[in-house]
Amino acid sequence: MVKRILASCLIFGSLSMMAQSRHHAVDTMKVVDLDEVNVISTRAGATTPVAHTNVSKEQIAELNTGKDLPYILSQTPSVTTTSDAGNGMGYTTLRVRGVDPSRINITANGIPMNDAESAQVYWVNIPDFASSAESVQIQRGAGTSTNGAGAFGATVNIQTARLGTEPSFGYDMSAGSYGTHKETFRFASGLLGDHWAVQGRLSNIATDGYIDRASVRLGSYFLQAAYYGDNTVVKFITFNGQEKTYHAWNYTSKYEQSLYGRTYNSCGEYYGDDGKPHYYDNQTDNYHQQHYQLLWNQDLGSMLKLNLGLHLTKGDGYYEQYKVGKRLYQFNLNQPGDYKTTSDLINQKKMDNDFYGFIGSLNYDNKQGLSAALGGGWNVYDGDHFGKVIWAKDVLIQPDFEYYNNNGKKYDGNLYGKVNYEFLKGLNAFIDLQYRHASIRMNGLTDDYDKSYQQINFNERHAYNFFNPKFGLFYQINPHHHVYGNFSIAHKEPTRNDFEDNIGVNLKAEKLTDWELGYQYRNTQFSAGFNFYLMNYANQFVLTGQLNEIGEMIASNDNSGKSYRAGIELEAAYQPTKWFRWDVNATFSRNRNKDWTVSAVDGIAYENSDGDDWNSQGTINLGETKTSFSPEIIFNNILTFNWKGFKAQLQSQYISKQYMTNTGFRYAKVGNEYVKLFLSDYFTNNLDLSYTFKFKGIKSATIGATLYNLTSLKYDNNGWAYCEIGKDANGKAYAWTTDLYKSGFAPQAPIHFMAHLSLNF
Repeated sequence: MVKRILASCLIFGSLSMMAQSRHHAVDTMKVVDLDEVNVISTRAGATTPVAHTNVSKEQIAELNTGKDLPYILSQTPSVTTTSDAGNGMGYTTLRVRGVDPSRINITANGIPMNDAESAQVYWVNIPDFASSAESVQIQRGAGTSTNGAGAFGATVNIQTARLGTEPSFGYDMSAGSYGTHKETFRFASGLLGDHWAVQGRLSNIATDGYIDRASVRLGSYFLQAAYYGDNTVVKFITFNGQEKTYHAWNYTSKYEQSLYGRTYNSCGEYYGDDGKPHYYDNQTDNYHQQHYQLLWNQDLGSMLKLNLGLHLTKGDGYYEQYKVGKRLYQFNLNQPGDYKTTSDLINQKKMDNDFYGFIGSLNYDNKQGLSAALGGGWNVYDGDHFGKVIWAKDVLIQPDFEYYNNNGKKYDGNLYGKVNYEFLKGLNAFIDLQYRHASIRMNGLTDDYDKSYQQINFNERHAYNFFNPKFGLFYQINPHHHVYGNFSIAHKEPTRNDFEDNIGVNLKAEKLTDWELGYQYRNTQFSAGFNFYLMNYANQFVLTGQLNEIGEMIASNDNSGKSYRAGIELEAAYQPTKWFRWDVNATFSRNRNKDWTVSAVDGIAYENSDGDDWNSQGTINLGETKTSFSPEIIFNNILTFNWKGFKAQLQSQYISKQYMTNTGFRYAKVGNEYVKLFLSDYFTNNLDLSYTFKFKGIKSATIGATLYNLTSLKYDNNGWAYCEIGKDANGKAYAWTTDLYKSGFAPQAPIHFMAHLSLNF
């Protein structure tokens, strides 16, 4: 199938180019217009009644000095970020309105980027992708219909770089704290023979990380070639990422930090024969991801545009891990009937997967107040998961011994129609209807065992059909004022992790009903606006606070039933002079599970030999509880000074307290001590200083430095927690756990810096 896709790409491109054989110069304005066809059908426009933020190429470049794309977007409304390594590189995530990454739809040129099984984008697999971005649009809430994973709280729409009509090349370099460095070489051919253009990027990124041994080694490239005709643009784009990242996903308890310091990392730790702690050198995640896109944008007249796209993503990699005192039966290494023998061992969990499909849209705009789009796509995922034991202490291992092997397939298709019509002067009605289908199949032996010591076999087949309607009104009161409102329904199918944690259960899909109401004022110096939102959920999968064995957050909808997120987003910008600008945004929200029900167990009881049997006290309804990892206040303040090439920007961010469980408890009792179950609020400041100048032979040069966390605040931006709920003698609920290690925190780096240099020729 992969070969067929590639062959189709070549044939498709050749036919498209042969159809355009004129030899006169193309209209460069039309080239720019056609370049954008890939994203206009899934993006919010100026009169679309959706809360959204556009981030331009120039804005991205200002912040793109080393940290991952989530951190570049962190100053936009309602966004929080996390970093395992503690300095914004490697494994990082983006959350919007408290919505976790698996529920955020991400596309590049309209093509799905989310992993089909986990529904996440692992930014570590596409390092320095920001350097190849023309623009990014973040839609908050259900957003407009898009391709790929269900948008269930936010959409991130990336348009990759335009090729440009003039030749250029450049070099970007950053270096700073914790052995961090980034090198990016960029080039563009400009328009060749009036019809052809090539553009590309080569990047190398590395850091030792703030956390002990949290090293990151990344390489990537981005290459695109295009043919431009009078009414046609055909692009072939390929980009990849190669990563080697030391594990830092265990995080550390406050008790461990008190003993070993904030940077302590337990991943890879084992005790040698000398009784001292050692750390396994190759406790690493290793992955290669290769992307191919073939895009055809066709102008069918003054009002009609067509875009078609084929895509293929190839992923291949593994993580290797030293495990201490594991039961051999869990790796098929036991003697018959022996379920107690343990051993240290090293295993590899591997993936080999393909993701391919097509997208398309037909876009109509009569330039007189009526625009419409008809589009959709079809995607197929085929992934193999298998594990090997490569060493076990005092146990003879067969070469390439495989202890589990299973396959996952997913078929994902959607069809949407959108209309935006100005039926009265200044008043637009927006209708967006989408049908989406997702079917999931998983077969084969897993790496998990039931209570009778039998290896669990996947035999999962699920199909989901969704209808996602969206309606809204946009009213341009006058050139300075506009208001909008919308109502949307969205659905989301469970992820692979959800099925793994609930094998044999016919899981319900999540449903979101989203209400939004906004207002904005603009003049030449000042703009301000607000957006109210109410997001009601049924069967919402919320993060429980627990991690699986590879550091991924575990989600559940067993307890939440109905839940909601409600809030107001405020934005303002003031620029009284050319040399000064003040931007500010804030989110005030309430995020609640309406009826959180849990099993209550006796806190005096001890675990049995299998670690999962307690003295039951029945169930208890905790009522309305706070939703995990959902801060109620997010505040960003940006002061920018520009004067004759010199620029200074002070960025401040406040994130309020975040609960790490959904129980509503801040602490869990351990004897006479307590384990913390929440992330404390934090207020951080970054300062960027730069100077841009020109001299002979160089179009521009920028030199500067960024100081992060100016006040050297000791804070955590992610974590995990586990607790049990018990009842005291009066029947009142309380949280308890067995030891001081039952919560972990991701410490972030104190004050650190990155120096940066950018040359453009």
